Amino acid sequence: MNNDFKQTLRLQKFIADCGFSSRRKAEEFIREGRVKVNGHVVTEFGTKVSPENDVVSVDGQLLDLGSIHRHYILMNKPRGYVTTLHDPEGRKTVMDLIKEVPERVYPVGRLDYLSEGLLLLTNDGEMANRIMHPRYNITKVYEVKVFGIMNDSILKKLRNGVSVDGVFLRPQFVRVIKQLPNKTWLEFRLSEGKNREIRKICEACGLTVDKLKRVAIAELSVDSVAPGKYTFLTKKELLRCLGLNKEGQKLNKVPNYISSKKSINIKKNRLTSDKTFADDSSFRKFRKETYYEASKNLQLKRMQDNEKGTPNKKKNNADAVKAPLEEESQLS
Repeated sequence: MNNDFKQTLRLQKFIADCGFSSRRKAEEFIREGRVKVNGHVVTEFGTKVSPENDVVSVDGQLLDLGSIHRHYILMNKPRGYVTTLHDPEGRKTVMDLIKEVPERVYPVGRLDYLSEGLLLLTNDGEMANRIMHPRYNITKVYEVKVFGIMNDSILKKLRNGVSVDGVFLRPQFVRVIKQLPNKTWLEFRLSEGKNREIRKICEACGLTVDKLKRVAIAELSVDSVAPGKYTFLTKKELLRCLGLNKEGQKLNKVPNYISSKKSINIKKNRLTSDKTFADDSSFRKFRKETYYEASKNLQLKRMQDNEKGTPNKKKNNADAVKAPLEEESQLS
């Protein structure tokens, strides 16, 4: 018999272990009075339950630890998908890409709407907690394209870290992996991965992100997975790639993703009439918040043109209201 059945578990851990949600989300359900134990609403986080003897439900759905088949999914998330189970705005979610998975799984962490790359999904709450918790110090690797060209001064600022809203943000490492005529590809390595950390660091240093892709978590990578596709992992594979033993404890030697891209020497970068450094304020109009505002203005203009009977009148209003991602060509 599984050891989990022989001991009592904290209620939020039990809910997570049943694959219903992450532990943090389970705490929200408890706080909101949506969890019952043996028919009684429970709102105390310290409540313990016996998987063998107690009956637990969330929103009326019974949870059974013994009936769960664990899934570990590595997805290459494309742009234009929300990392959530449901979106109130009706946008596509990553769950639309895995409809054939028979049991409920949920994303581990998140990538925002315009970001792409490696995303793990599982119904193993304990494993999800290990991946997200800072104490496990699991490295996440991102490739980030910013507007403009790089110089030593900007790169030094990124590496030294910044304070944003009283929180100090500093990557493990940053390097230049490709220099385009007026854009730069950077590689960021993070150990915690706080909410929108890379975008916040870049903006605090005066940079504007064009594209952001997570390419690896520890030794796991999306190098062989096409955008919008996914592959299944075994728990053993996942633990090995994360540098954890079968009990979930960190191994002495932690594996890391090794990129095939070499670092670029930026010392020769010089301003010319057709080049601009990455911290120039002219790029700020392409930032996410400004981007959405400009997109909405474009949508509104189309609708107004339709109503006025301009040459666009053949397009109906429904066609005019498109996702911001589809407006990208008109904003660049």
